[in-house]
Amino acid sequence: MSNALKSPQDGLPWWRFGLVWMVLAGPAVVVVAGFATLYIAVTHPDPVITVTPRTAIQERQGITHAPAMQGRNHAATGELPVPADSASAPNKP
Repeated sequence: MSNALKSPQDGLPWWRFGLVWMVLAGPAVVVVAGFATLYIAVTHPDPVITVTPRTAIQERQGITHAPAMQGRNHAATGELPVPADSASAPNKP
């Protein structure tokens, strides 16, 4: 074979090619970002919420989702909810 057909890059080690470093840089950046995220998660934990969700006992005691239900019904029908004190009072002209 003649020297004219040979590539000038033949015989170079793999680390001398820029494309190899570009291919290896992507996963390396992801690993570094993962460790940075782990550090942030460990040093700044989220606060623990002490409020318990509503239970069946609370529902029986009268603690209900009434405002949310009124809002949902208003959105579905377009009718305004009647306030509790005006429902028992007669209409005065």
